[in-house]
Amino acid sequence: MNNEKNIVLTGFMGTGKTAVGEILAKRLQREFVDMDALIEEREQRSISRIFAEDGEQYFRAIERQLVRELANKQNMVIGTGGGAVLNPDNIRDFNRSGILICLNARPETILTRVQSQKHRPLLEDGEKAECIRSILEERKSVYASVPHQVDTDTLSRKEVTELILQIAGREN
Repeated sequence: MNNEKNIVLTGFMGTGKTAVGEILAKRLQREFVDMDALIEEREQRSISRIFAEDGEQYFRAIERQLVRELANKQNMVIGTGGGAVLNPDNIRDFNRSGILICLNARPETILTRVQSQKHRPLLEDGEKAECIRSILEERKSVYASVPHQVDTDTLSRKEVTELILQIAGREN
């Protein structure tokens, strides 16, 4: 795969964007950018603190700025935050500059993957399983609008990586 298009992984938290993105980037000898990690680095505070101190609207504004920046680069693997595709401009920019792929998993799988993590601001209030179901339902149509879909429920990271490579190969 010699094309310089970015490969952009999106989807709900716990679907494998970072884990698979790192493997994919290594396979393709590309830079991997985890958008949430980069925002935390630049802001010098966690996503949870950004949400608590400045609110989700502020976070979405800096996320939007980062999308614009990354969409103007090439030859990268990008893992978005789970809510990045809530803004249609982000979807448009990522589709223009790369291959956008949504990773999916059932709520039960997501809960198993994220239940011990403390850095999930959208899951800090209330019962995690119900929060996951509720947010997934709210975002269902947005995630479904992404051109390529990969279900990560029963697949290993390597198998997901292979499926993404097949999709990217067809797009080039």
